[in-house]
Order: sequence, then structure tokens, then C-alpha cells
Amino acid sequence: MKIRKVLISLVACFTLSCFIHVTVARADELVSDGKAAVLIEAQTGNVLYEKNAHEQFAPASMTKMMSMYLILEAIENGSMKWDEVIRVSEHAASLGGSQVFLKPGEEMSVKDLFKSIAIASANDAVTALAERVAGTEEKFVEQMNEKAKELGMKNTEFKNPTGLSTKGHLTTAYDMSIIGRHLVQDYPEITEFSGLYEDYIRQDTESPFWLVNTNKLLKYVDGVDGLKTGYTKEAGYCLTATANRDDMRVIAVVMGASKSDIRNQEVARLIEYAYEQYELVPKLEDQKLVSTGYNLLAKNRQFDIVTSEPITLLKKKTDPEQETNYEVTLNDNMELPIQPGDKVGTLTYYYNGEVYKEVALTVKEPVEKNSFIGLLGYIVSQMLFGENA
Repeated sequence: MKIRKVLISLVACFTLSCFIHVTVARADELVSDGKAAVLIEAQTGNVLYEKNAHEQFAPASMTKMMSMYLILEAIENGSMKWDEVIRVSEHAASLGGSQVFLKPGEEMSVKDLFKSIAIASANDAVTALAERVAGTEEKFVEQMNEKAKELGMKNTEFKNPTGLSTKGHLTTAYDMSIIGRHLVQDYPEITEFSGLYEDYIRQDTESPFWLVNTNKLLKYVDGVDGLKTGYTKEAGYCLTATANRDDMRVIAVVMGASKSDIRNQEVARLIEYAYEQYELVPKLEDQKLVSTGYNLLAKNRQFDIVTSEPITLLKKKTDPEQETNYEVTLNDNMELPIQPGDKVGTLTYYYNGEVYKEVALTVKEPVEKNSFIGLLGYIVSQMLFGENA
């Protein structure tokens, strides 16, 4: 096995050697081979580049980003645990294509099955977990399509959790960037798996299985830590990659490339273009105090109102910064009690005189309703001692 590992590593190094020096092209030269592409900045969601971004194509194994999202959601809500052992069904074990050669009745932990998906794009592993999450593969696919609608993936229809070619199994480059963005934002732990170039499963057996990541950009593009490759004859070579440098994360998607090395070059060019041309400028931090609320019926009648998320400006490095300001609009009726996270108003942020972003406002601390005795005491003190009592 060591000899095989060395040989594969040498082949990978030889294959990648001609891509290490990635030059940043003009925007119109970034993707010429891929049928569709998109580049977004993850925090703002702003599109930095697009080519046929809303045209439908087969996604191949990039499909598994949605499958992994639902698996991570099941773990988050407690319906499944990382150390739970799954018994592999005959159906899951029968899946062809990329696989870790699961056998019917074989038992494997959720974590090892998930690693097999994120690193090796294993069809058998993702089907085994899909059956565990939803009961059947068919019900899991229903959940995939429901989640796609919920996340705003308007041009996506999933037919299976693997990405194996099936009529009508289609998406767009833009929709793939949406699920990629939600993966890294809602479940940042995904990069602990997708960022691994190699790992093992069945480690405690006589036949440990070596997992090698299908995403070769991990090896030679700075900051890349995910997300998912894909290939079928119908789809061509596809890749959704994400990189994080200096607290700026980008997501690049290329679909339908003719060769894997060309796909890798084009995605790498997109990533380098993003960091060469754009920067994030922090404007308002999370939990920024922007106003004060007042409610006579509250225990603490006056309370701090803060932003529920930060505001960061995405701009071209060559563009000078323009004038910025914001306005605060509070809800007319704030029913008590109010908890941190409850929306009590909106902050509208302006850049160069135009609306740049709106964020919800909330309270910094819980605002509880005063008791009758407490309210009566306050009224009496006002009558006896005045406003500052």
C-alpha cells in the first residue's frame, strides 16, 4: 500500500506541476473552456464574475454539497451523532462510480462515512447516510429539493444524493455557489473535512482504506479548503472551490470543463482574480450600539439596541472609498419580553448615497416586563420625586 501511495503522490505532483504558477487574467479571459462559472464573495454574497451562471447543467458530484448540508443539519439538531454506527444497506453498497467499497451489512461511523463523502466523493457513503437521515433515498431527495427552494436555489432539481447522471438532475453555477456559501457559513466545520487532502477509514481493521481528496487545488492554491469536485460524461469536469485569505472567503464554481486540469486552472484563476482585484473593508461590527429603546412597562425601561450582524464593504482595490452613513428605523410596537436576536428594527447602510445593505436590529440584553408592583413603585416615585427618580 505504501508503494501505491507514493506512486499516486508522484502522479499528482507531476499533474499539478504545470499549474503552480497561476497568473491573473482579465475578467473576460478567466473561464473560456468551462460552460458555466460564477465567483462570489461569501460574506456579502456579491458576484465578482459570472458566465452562463443561471443556465442549467448536470452538476455531477457537486450534488453532494446539498447532501452534506442535510447530514450536518441532522447532526446539529441532534437526530444523528458523529459517533453513531450505521449499518450499510444493500442498496447503498451497490452504488457505482466513486466509492469506498462498502459491503452490505458493514458497519461504519457517521464521521467516517462523512469523511468518505467530503474527501473521496463516495457514492455508497452518501447513500448510506441519506437513508439514515430520511429513512429512504427517495425521501432524502425530497428534503434536498425542499432545502434548495428554502435557500433560494431557483433553478435546481435533484433526483439523487450522489450526482450520478439522471434525466432532469440539473442545477446552475449560481445555485452551486449558494449551497457552497451556506455550507461554509452555516456549518464552518465542513472545511475540517473538505480541507483534508488525505485520511483513512477502517483504521482499526486489517485493511485500512486510504482516502485522497479529489480536489487537487488544496495542494497548490493558497487558502483553498473545499468544497466539491464532480465528473460524469454528461456533466464534464466540475468544481466548486472555496478559499479563505485574510478573513475574506470566496467561492468559485466552474461547470462543464473538458478536462480536469483545465477545470482546475480556471477555478484557480477565479480565486486569484478575487484576491487580486477585491478587498473587504469592515464598517460596522456585530453588536454595534446604534440606538436606545424605551418602554415604560419594562423592568429596565431604557435598553441598548444593537446590530445583529456586521457590515463589511466589498470593493475593488483600485476604487476610492465613498461617503457612508446609516439610518435606524425602530418598530412602532415592541412587545415584551424581548430577547437578544428578536428583531426590533432595521439599520439601512448607505454607500455613495445608495442603499448598500439592510440588517436587523436587536437588543443587547433581555428586556423583561415589569411586575404590577414594580410599575406601581415607578409611578409613585415619579409622582413624589420627579423624572430622575
